[in-house]
Amino acid sequence: MGRPGQRADGRRSFVVSGKQIHLAVFLPGIGNPTVWSDPRAGSQIDFETFHHVARTAERGKFDFFFLAEGLRLREHKGEIYELDVAGRPESLTVLSALAAVTSRIGLAATVSSTFNEPYEVARRLAALDHLSEGRAAWNVVTSRDDFTGENFRRGGFLPEADRYTRAAEFLQSARELWDSWADGDVLADAAGGRFVRPGAGSFTHRGTHFDITGRFNTPRPPQGHPVVIQAGESPQGREFAAAAADVVFSRYAGLAEAQEFYRDVKGRLAGHGRAPEQLKILPAVSYVLGDTAEEARERATEIRRAQIGPGTAIAHLEGVWGRDLSGYDPDGPLPDVDPDPDSLLFKGHALFRIDRAATARQWRTLARERNLSIRELVTEVTGRQTFIGTPHEVADAMDAFVQSDGSDGFVITPHLTPGGLDEFVDRVVPLLQEKGVYRTDYTGSTLREHLGLPEARRTAQEATA
Repeated sequence: MGRPGQRADGRRSFVVSGKQIHLAVFLPGIGNPTVWSDPRAGSQIDFETFHHVARTAERGKFDFFFLAEGLRLREHKGEIYELDVAGRPESLTVLSALAAVTSRIGLAATVSSTFNEPYEVARRLAALDHLSEGRAAWNVVTSRDDFTGENFRRGGFLPEADRYTRAAEFLQSARELWDSWADGDVLADAAGGRFVRPGAGSFTHRGTHFDITGRFNTPRPPQGHPVVIQAGESPQGREFAAAAADVVFSRYAGLAEAQEFYRDVKGRLAGHGRAPEQLKILPAVSYVLGDTAEEARERATEIRRAQIGPGTAIAHLEGVWGRDLSGYDPDGPLPDVDPDPDSLLFKGHALFRIDRAATARQWRTLARERNLSIRELVTEVTGRQTFIGTPHEVADAMDAFVQSDGSDGFVITPHLTPGGLDEFVDRVVPLLQEKGVYRTDYTGSTLREHLGLPEARRTAQEATA
């Protein structure tokens, strides 16, 4: 951490001696972090919403703006789940538009490796990297559920164990396509004309999942390769991250669990010839501020009750139990009946693809030990705000988390759209800057420069060889 000093205006200042904190903002398209009932809540699909959040993050000198995306709306009892965002534009299209109205913030999107093809995705990401002058990022996901697969000709044809192998080969193929062009492939002649080196864009890939050959028609992206993001908790996912990712999203917001995940994933890098600083680990977090610690705690309680309303609590319980529980009081105890293992009332939610009987046993134990109602239980198991307090308390806690190797920074998920990031940028970012652990301005223009990652470069001579 920084060493405290005193500024001329009497406020604390710090000399840089710790890790620099990386920040990103996440605008989810599924889930229930958004407080829809707040009168300040705006549209989840209008371009102005994306514009506001991205510009706020850029004002706060964030590394990147991240759009999640689902390929199918979730269903509860056969109907579209009321807390999903219906009608959101496709993410790479939105980011291409944002490239024109931002100048430094990185632009990241989720794109499935299960229901797309390498040529198509590599071309779209290369185009975004060109349009943004080196600010594109790709969150590689595997879209593992058959429910999503029903939207596609292939359906859920891949066993879950094979989806990471497809994702790894998909990413390898995309990198081969980007590498089919080299720096210097587009040349200028003496008359000022431009021509392409013979052989530029030629590729051949023979593998288990892909057998492709041809010419890639988009010149090499400014970053060489767009930044690759991954989120995987399983041993297979962690190994994939260590081998191929530039950024890893983590769900561990508790320090002890976060430190274990950090040590494990960073420890795998050497086996792939990589250094610890070549992979950034960023847990998803939220925040609540108050002028006093007590005010912040009161606001946090109000927000959680708004996020987990009575209907949301029952819907989550029905997802695990596989039964219609609409007759139960959300502020009462858990039902006495056992889950129905053959019934699935909530489709498309990751929580309900795992062993629901085991989940129900864990929830019963937790509710019994802490005397929790249905709504209190669902509030507990679906997460809580990570950082709660005054701006100084939140800044200190974030800094301590990073300096203790819990992470390299954070992906912030505001509870309010589109203005939920404003308060953090206005009140917490200046304090992190005073500590000397966060940039006061961008020092580079590409996302790789923001993250301290090397650009992937390949010369025409290397391409010929």
